[in-house]
Amino acid sequence: MISIQNISKRYGSSSGILAVDGISLEVGPGEVLGFLGPNGAGKSTTMKMVTGFLTPTSGTARVCGHDVVDDPVSVKASIGYLPEGAPNYPDMTPWSFLDFIAQVRGFSGAEKRRRIDSVVEKVQLRGVLRQPIDTLSKGFKRRVGLAQAMLHEPPVLILDEPTDGLDPNQKHEVRNVIRALASHPDRDQAGRAVVLSTHILEEVDAVCTRAVIIAKGKVLVDGTPAQLRAMSKYHNAVTITVVSPAGPGGEPASVAGELASIKWVGEIEDQGVRHVAPSAAGPGGPRQTCTLVPKGGRPLLAEVTSLCKARGWAVETIGVETGRLDDVFRDLTTRARSEGGAS
Repeated sequence: MISIQNISKRYGSSSGILAVDGISLEVGPGEVLGFLGPNGAGKSTTMKMVTGFLTPTSGTARVCGHDVVDDPVSVKASIGYLPEGAPNYPDMTPWSFLDFIAQVRGFSGAEKRRRIDSVVEKVQLRGVLRQPIDTLSKGFKRRVGLAQAMLHEPPVLILDEPTDGLDPNQKHEVRNVIRALASHPDRDQAGRAVVLSTHILEEVDAVCTRAVIIAKGKVLVDGTPAQLRAMSKYHNAVTITVVSPAGPGGEPASVAGELASIKWVGEIEDQGVRHVAPSAAGPGGPRQTCTLVPKGGRPLLAEVTSLCKARGWAVETIGVETGRLDDVFRDLTTRARSEGGAS
């Protein structure tokens, strides 16, 4: 549904700012693509080129087969766009705003009413339809923005920072709406393609089926959330808490040194000793917690449990990580910044 091939955007002359530098990607029906990057990475510029608000300096972008330069009207008809901080008319109600948008889109009569009713139900606006937009919470304002983007039942949705500035409950509500939009398409559609531009990493796990990280206007990685987590140094890391064994003088003995002797342990993050008061849940005493980071993502769990059994350590908790997206994001974008490139 979206095909971007080697698209670039330079502002000014040939020596001007290169905001987007040769990005290529495809987004198909039913996909929710997280478009990630630090501030200034080129996310919003790319979205504006795909939606026809900016002309690419080079490369091509197509939406549902329509070229963004040669056929911008058809592109805009195929897209529902929620820009960052989407403008709503504060003195209007959600109903009057959506009625206005429907008229701009060319709908009237029963068809206009059907479309408004449909999006109102999808984003759950019924309870605030007659309330001035200016009095709504940020979460409801974003819902109104989503409703206007969906009104013409487009096959493609492009959402720029849809949960920025929302509290945790509002984020949860908006993410539920986005998931439903991708997984429950309107009749006669194979499924929507959704592009979600964000710098909020938790958005990827919460909503996205795939993620692209960009920096300095270039794509750094493109994969599923699981594939990105597997790139983290914490992939297959083991975090363990044990009841501290007693040392020669009765003091808590450190277990970190022995855990470090396991063959594929690359480093240990020792969180030290904490003292637990006795309770109905179990005896008190010192506890030690360590995170064992593997070399090259090698599995460690079997060796860790074997060592604990051999030493007679009482294990309170043990868990294996799949990886940390923030670790991958920070590593890739920091490396891109240090290596230079587009600004």
